[in-house]
Amino acid sequence: MATKEKILELFEKNRGIYFSGEDIAQRLSVSRAAVWKAVKALQSDGYAIDAVTNKGYCLSEKTDILSVQGIRKYLCSDIKGSDISVLQTASSTNALVRDKANSGVPEGCMILANEQTCGRGRLGRSFFSPRDTGIYMSLLLRPKNYTGEQAVRITTMAAVAICEAIEAVSDQKAEIKWVNDIYVRGKKVCGILTEGSFNLESGLLEYAVLGIGINLYQPENGFPKDLEDIAGSVLQTQQDDAKNRIVSEFLNRFYFYYHRADQEKYVGQYQKRSFVVGKQVALLSTDRSTDALVLGIDDQCRLLVKYADGTEDCYSSGEISVRFTKD
Repeated sequence: MATKEKILELFEKNRGIYFSGEDIAQRLSVSRAAVWKAVKALQSDGYAIDAVTNKGYCLSEKTDILSVQGIRKYLCSDIKGSDISVLQTASSTNALVRDKANSGVPEGCMILANEQTCGRGRLGRSFFSPRDTGIYMSLLLRPKNYTGEQAVRITTMAAVAICEAIEAVSDQKAEIKWVNDIYVRGKKVCGILTEGSFNLESGLLEYAVLGIGINLYQPENGFPKDLEDIAGSVLQTQQDDAKNRIVSEFLNRFYFYYHRADQEKYVGQYQKRSFVVGKQVALLSTDRSTDALVLGIDDQCRLLVKYADGTEDCYSSGEISVRFTKD
């Protein structure tokens, strides 16, 4: 670990506390010049580090910048050593993690970015990923003996974990629009894209890349015209260390569900958080749209629907559209 990363780790664990340059140099066994250079580099990266004569350096408690060190300090002990990288800009974090997966990297590799230039959503759509106001992250998973039908668990577990993370960091209620969108105050604040590679002989999942994009704050210039009636943000004003906290809360909760043999708890949470039950929706496919009433969500997180002719069905893949009414 470079001096800059070591100093950031020290500051992240001790926000609001001053350390003299001499103290830091002794702790890290480096020169005071190296400390000064590393602090300047962190300040250039946007960290609010105060430098006061006779007191030393201090990372402000009001800083909200995504960092590996900031995430790790909140993680449960069993995942604290996870392989995590934070980039300022990425084309697509899913693409980067997929490359890692194909090169044989173990489960748990995670890449986050403050901006994506080619962010992707479902069905090949682009995902608006502006600088500094969102969290864009992808996680490599290698679940054992997952069939294609079981793979949907990854998305639904993630949806529950994101809702719980949002609620832990904010005072907002988070809800799920089947199957992979998270809403706060009636607007979409998060999308989930899970991509996988299957073994053609066994039909089992070789790996999955779980991609998540969160609109944490409103973009400086607002959302694009085609999104402004749909998209929202989790927070209305900046909150201290919200980015690191929401990522770590998500990881702690997601791994809790992912490693459990009994999935009942997460399924119950998914069902409880769904806001489409009892609503008329359109079931969307590539060539048509079919109206249906949502009766419920079963134990495999499939949509139970009733068509206009009275027949009932189980909808397990695809997308739905819900007509929202303004208060």
